[in-house]
Amino acid sequence: QHQQAMWKPAWLEALSTEKFFVACSFHEHAKKNEKNICCLDCCTSICPHCVSTHRVHRLLQVRRYVYHDVVRLEDLEKLIDCSGVQSYTINSSKVVFLKKRPQNRQFKGSGNICTSCDRSLQEPYFYCSLDCKVEYILRKKKDLSAYLRPCKTLQLGPDFFIPHDADDETTQSTLVDADEPMGSSDSDNLSIPYTNFVRKKRSGPYICARSANRVSDDDMATNMSRRKGVPQRSPLC
Repeated sequence: QHQQAMWKPAWLEALSTEKFFVACSFHEHAKKNEKNICCLDCCTSICPHCVSTHRVHRLLQVRRYVYHDVVRLEDLEKLIDCSGVQSYTINSSKVVFLKKRPQNRQFKGSGNICTSCDRSLQEPYFYCSLDCKVEYILRKKKDLSAYLRPCKTLQLGPDFFIPHDADDETTQSTLVDADEPMGSSDSDNLSIPYTNFVRKKRSGPYICARSANRVSDDDMATNMSRRKGVPQRSPLC
């Protein structure tokens, strides 16, 4: 009876134990094969190439922030009550951490501490991650049923990018790693898109960049001869 009271859904256990952002073994040689989705019905992590075989299942996208797994609060709230879990605003969306994180440093003047891992929090939060809340509830109340919500369908957002063969575009919905926020949890941390930077020389008319026109061989030879040739004498005053 004690073990039954401590029971939690298999999909919740999968979110805690599955490894994300590793190469998918089924699409080992494909591009964009990071496992950034959790299939809640199969209780496993999958990559974007696997979505076609899981379309009728409940799919939850896992994102990456400060080297840890996060999920959108809006999606997770459809499955479980997330009140009290500290959230962060990234790309105009609130996210929460899935797993416990090691306490790197103490924030002076912070009196609010996670009830499970003693991590410093902001007011009025009590848990730093979903795992911490689940652990606290199971330890104190021994039952999660009051916090679980019925959810029969859960699909990926319209911004999720499913790669195709010979598709080189970046995954639009995956967040980039960033430094951990020091201020308010609602501070925006925008992802940085890939950009071809143009670097100009301080001297000379040429531009070094992928998007710039290449210098012809004749112009290059002329330019080299000017550098290596005998310098002209300046006129006597």
